[in-house]
Amino acid sequence: MTWPLSQRIQSFKPSATVSISNLASQMRADGKDVINLAVGEPDFDTPAQVIDAAISAMQSGQTRYTHVAGTITLRQAICDKYQRENQLTYHPDQILVSNGAKQSIYNLTVALVEAGDEVIIPAPYWVSYSAMVAMAGAESVIIPCHASQNFKLTATQLSAAITPVTKLLILNSPNNPSGQAYSRAEWLAIGEVLRLHPQVMILSDDIYEHIYWGQEPLVNLLNVCPDLANRCVLVNGVSKAYAMTGWRIGYAAGPKEIISAMTKAQVESSSCASSISQAAALAALEGPQEFLQPMLGAYQQRHDDTVKRLSAMSGLKVIASQGTFYSFVDCSAAITQLGYANDLSLVKDILTHTGVALVPGEAFGLPNHFRLSYAADSAILQQACERLEKFFNR
Repeated sequence: MTWPLSQRIQSFKPSATVSISNLASQMRADGKDVINLAVGEPDFDTPAQVIDAAISAMQSGQTRYTHVAGTITLRQAICDKYQRENQLTYHPDQILVSNGAKQSIYNLTVALVEAGDEVIIPAPYWVSYSAMVAMAGAESVIIPCHASQNFKLTATQLSAAITPVTKLLILNSPNNPSGQAYSRAEWLAIGEVLRLHPQVMILSDDIYEHIYWGQEPLVNLLNVCPDLANRCVLVNGVSKAYAMTGWRIGYAAGPKEIISAMTKAQVESSSCASSISQAAALAALEGPQEFLQPMLGAYQQRHDDTVKRLSAMSGLKVIASQGTFYSFVDCSAAITQLGYANDLSLVKDILTHTGVALVPGEAFGLPNHFRLSYAADSAILQQACERLEKFFNR
């Protein structure tokens, strides 16, 4: 029997990311040698003290439900983190711990927007933003931000996009997929526009905060425009910095009434995050941080080596990233030179003929690009670059 599905679900088309992932999986099942540079997670192991804390939590009986918003010890540790690292002051009742930063973003979306509302999303953007907005019944307003502006939203673009029904602005810095981060001057200009439109809430996705090597210190919107704190929600987590993607712990910090509404959304979807994972996240935030610098150094070295090789390939243009573990490559010339219809067809052919899996730019709202992840061993990256060189320089 075929069951009638909701129009909401039927409206979602298979993403380009899923298409590439399915092809890569099939090739591997067929015994093909596939190098997956499409994945968005660290290749490092979770720190030992984090694993030890999880084991200790299980052995000591910390296996029950927690408060929906998270344990008070973890929420306090998150407050301490914001004070220590970002010079921002929060109280535990302004913190919500979720099953990954993704759920934190979803919680805010469903708690805040509805049919008739508009959400501004600069492109390129993380693939799930627009889908979450659609799930909430609202409309995404996508603003293309090209390489000429370092893939970042300008104050002029923002001002032109805001309408009386704009409810939310989503910003991500450092950005997935571009690896670019907003400067203090850029935040100041954006803040000036936002002050003119008090109905607009801001979601700042800071999940790649610790993977940054730009020349000036990394700051977020509230460091530069603290007066916007009453309408800004910061989202972060332990997945990227601490190599804990599978542990599924993210968190949000913001105005008490907004966090309360987000907690209501979480009550009806998943309740609390895993008690074991919360104990592990506590150890990550409060434990030694020395391993972060070597990991960052490895990412930066891989970035430098990979960008140098990509820049020498025919038909590709790439600008240096300031963080994350991605490069967002302009392949428009290669598409034309090699006779492809679009970036998806190019990326599929690259996978078929070289075994290197990439993500097409259309998945991030900016076609004629592809994203390459260097969250892989340097030897594997070197092999992938050799295959790509043969493909593009043929």
